[in-house]
Amino acid sequence: MAAAVPNLEDVPSLDLMSELLRRFKCSSKPHKRLILIGPPGSGKGTQSPIIKDEYCLCHLATGDMLRAAVAAKTHLGVKAKEAMEKGELVSDDLVVGIIDEAIKKPSCQKGFILDGFPRTVVQAQKLDEMLQKQGVKIDKVLNFAIDDAILEERITGRWIHPSSGRTYHTKFAPPKISGADDVTGEPLIQRKDDTAAVLKSRLEAFHKQTEPVIDYYAKKSIVANLHAEKPPKEVTVEVEKVLSS
Repeated sequence: MAAAVPNLEDVPSLDLMSELLRRFKCSSKPHKRLILIGPPGSGKGTQSPIIKDEYCLCHLATGDMLRAAVAAKTHLGVKAKEAMEKGELVSDDLVVGIIDEAIKKPSCQKGFILDGFPRTVVQAQKLDEMLQKQGVKIDKVLNFAIDDAILEERITGRWIHPSSGRTYHTKFAPPKISGADDVTGEPLIQRKDDTAAVLKSRLEAFHKQTEPVIDYYAKKSIVANLHAEKPPKEVTVEVEKVLSS
């Protein structure tokens, strides 16, 4: 079932004007179809919204898309829910189908950023086949290359204030008082995923799964290796250079 289209008469004028201006600005942007690859903590989450806004792309995070398809009870969403309820992994064909549905939306008119997919060479091949049917292809794969030791320092130093979501880092953004939130003074916690042991297993899985994917796209000469250990602003400059060439 298609989502209900809001009555434009009920949309505030300011919202309509800003959306029209955004679309006008976007009309002259080149089409870009991008994949972001990088381990947890490599900075994909920081750069992705900047790229999205600069090039008027839609951001496709497969986990979010699956949940949205299930909630919207689309044909593919119903199938995905059945698999999840049986405790099975959602098939590659289903995920590619959901991506296929998503990229036909107006927000994806200028292209997309795929984040968290493909994770395997088979998924990359299926994605390419689907895009080929539409007469398009992936333009660039941004590889957020970073040393595991730097990641460990970045991630294991992260502490959060649970109720506000404020984040701190023991080295890069420490709280005024160790272990306490600056605003409330309440204790900070570390996410379960932010420990060295969990990170080690996530990185092992990432390297084993994703390095063949990087090789697959490297053969097509579309991989750009970014120096993801640099400060975010420098990485943004690197990304801009890669995407403007």
